[in-house]
Amino acid sequence: MAKENSKLWGGRFSKEIDQAANDYNSSIRFDKRLYREDITGSIAHASMLGKQNIIPPENAVLIVKELKQILTDIENGKINFSEDAEDIHMNIETILTQRIGAVGKQLHTGRSRNDQVALDFKMYVKKEIQTVMQYVKELLQTIYDISADNIDTIMPGYTHLQKAQPITLAHHLMAYFQMFRRDYSRLQDCYDRMDTCPLGSGALASTTYELDRFFTAKELGFAEATENSIDGVSDRDFAVEFTFCASMIMMHLSRFCEEIILWCSNEFSFVELDDAFSTGSSIMPQKKNPDIAELTRGKTGRVYGSLMTMLTVMKGLPLAYNKDMQEDKEAVFDAADTLNMCLPVFTKMLATAKFRKEIMKEGAKKGFTNATDAADYLVKNGIPFRDAHEIIGKMVAYSIQNNISLEEIPLEKLKEFFGNIKEDFYEAISLETCVNERKVYGGPAKEAMKICLKNAKAFLEN
Repeated sequence: MAKENSKLWGGRFSKEIDQAANDYNSSIRFDKRLYREDITGSIAHASMLGKQNIIPPENAVLIVKELKQILTDIENGKINFSEDAEDIHMNIETILTQRIGAVGKQLHTGRSRNDQVALDFKMYVKKEIQTVMQYVKELLQTIYDISADNIDTIMPGYTHLQKAQPITLAHHLMAYFQMFRRDYSRLQDCYDRMDTCPLGSGALASTTYELDRFFTAKELGFAEATENSIDGVSDRDFAVEFTFCASMIMMHLSRFCEEIILWCSNEFSFVELDDAFSTGSSIMPQKKNPDIAELTRGKTGRVYGSLMTMLTVMKGLPLAYNKDMQEDKEAVFDAADTLNMCLPVFTKMLATAKFRKEIMKEGAKKGFTNATDAADYLVKNGIPFRDAHEIIGKMVAYSIQNNISLEEIPLEKLKEFFGNIKEDFYEAISLETCVNERKVYGGPAKEAMKICLKNAKAFLEN
C-alpha cells in the first residue's frame, strides 16, 4: 500500500506529497519571521476557546503556557523549523503537539490557516507601520532642526533645474518636511483602516463554534473585528496600501537624494557630506562619493517592485483565499526591510551634512533670480505686468551681453529701459528684499517661515 500523507491536512490523501512539490509549496523559509505574531495570535485564540468552554479551560491554560515556552525557545535559538511542516503556522502547531500531545491538537479548533495567516500578516504590518512612523518622525525632526537654523540662509530656488527665484535653505528643506509629514499621515491612515481582527473568519464562512471574536480582537490590540468573514481572509488591501506608503516615502527620499547628490557636486558645492556617510574611489584618490544618497535612490526601484508585485498578485483573484496570496509576504517583508534600512541612515547623513551658506548665497546672485522682483517693481510703478515682463527681459538680455547682473546696471542705463526707474530699484531687487517681501503664507520670507516652523514644531510635539 502507498504510504499515507503525514501532513496535518493529510487525512483525505493516500500518499505523500512529491518532495519537489513540497519544497515549492513551503513558505517557512520566509514566513518564519512571523513566529511571534503566530504565537501571540494562538495564545489569544486558545484563551478564548477556554473562556468559551469550547475546549476544557485547563487545556487552554496548558496550551498557552507551552506556547509561551515555545516563543522563549525560538528567541533563544533552541528551535529549528522544518520544511516538511510547510509554514510557520504548522511548524508551531507541530512543535506544540510534540510537547503536550493530543491537547495541542485542540488549538486549531474553530480556526483555519486562512484566518490565521491573515491575522499574523496584519499584526506584522501594524508593527512595521509603527516602526516606520518612528523613523519618519526622526527624519522630520532633523529637517526641522536644520531648517530652524537656516531661516536666513539664502539660496537659489529652481524650476527645470534652472535658477528661478531666491529662497532660503529653510524654505527648501521644509518642502520635504511637508512631503514626509504627508507620508506620516498616510501611514496612520493605513494603520487605522487595517485595525480590524480577522481571527474567527475561518476558511471563509466563519464557524459553528461560539467564538468570542471581540475578545480576541481586544486581546490582540485591534480596534474591532472584521465584519465579513470572506473579506476577513481574502483582504490584502492593507499590504498593498503599506507597500504604496513605502513607495511614496522612498520616492520622497529619492528626490531628496537627487538634490543632495547634485549639491555635493563641484558644480554646486552647496553641501559637504560627513566622511562617515561618504565613500572614496579605488583608483581616483580625490573622490568623495555620495554613495548613501545614490544607494537610497537606487533602492527606491526595489520598493516600487514590491508594490507592483502586490498589485499584480491580487488583481485577478476570486474570493476567498487562493494560494497566490502566499506571494504577498516576501514583497511586504522586503519593502519593510528596505524602508527600515534607508530611513535611519538617510536621517543621520542629513543631520551630519555641512551646508555651505556663502556658496549658496553666491549661487542665488547668479542666474537673475531677482528678475521677477524687478518686474514687480515696475508693476508697482504703474506698468502692466506683461509690459514689465518684456522690459525686464530686455534688461536681462543686456546683462548677459555685458556679463553683469541686474543690480550692476548703472542707473542711467536702467532709465533707457524704463524712464521712471529710481535708486530704490536696487534695494527692491536685493536678495534679502526678494526673499523677505514674500510674506504670503507658505512663502520664503522670515515672517512666513516662522509660522511654518511653529506649525511644524506643534506637529512634532503632538
